[in-house]
Amino acid sequence: MPAKIRLQRNGRKRYAYYHIVIADSRAPRDGSNIERIGSYNPNTNPATIDLDFDKALTWLNNGAQPTDTVRAILSYKGVMYKKHLLGGVAKGAFTAEEAETRFEAWVAEKANKVQAKKDGLVTSSETSRTAQLAMEAKKNAERANAIAKRNAEAAAARAASAPAPAPVVEEEVAEEAAPEETEG
Repeated sequence: MPAKIRLQRNGRKRYAYYHIVIADSRAPRDGSNIERIGSYNPNTNPATIDLDFDKALTWLNNGAQPTDTVRAILSYKGVMYKKHLLGGVAKGAFTAEEAETRFEAWVAEKANKVQAKKDGLVTSSETSRTAQLAMEAKKNAERANAIAKRNAEAAAARAASAPAPAPVVEEEVAEEAAPEETEG
């Protein structure tokens, strides 16, 4: 029975996540599987991968063939590198302790790269947020200036179009004689 290490799709439409499974190569994609060894969620940044390292390595050593995507995932997690190092130990190229030291150094370097990417994502999102707020403040100031200018022009136009008040001409007011009082 030829075994494959492949992805089994789960999740809703346009929001898929996958189980990493060992399955018969003749079984359908979402059909029966022999064993589930992990999960892969590409919807997060960076993608979330949960993998049983030892089971994956055991299945690779037993002859299970990974698909291209699963091979990339196994390589990312270090399973393929560990298999490569164990092959070197089996050939006598170096000792098991040296292989373990090399693998631990690789894992530490990989963890630093992943953490740097996460930190870069956080800082880039903060930077883009501050830049976006600065752009909004600039646009708001431009809009306020345009509105103030338009209001000033409208006030000037109203003042120019309003009829000028007629000049006040002082007329001489004739003094009226007060009526005489009669006794009576």
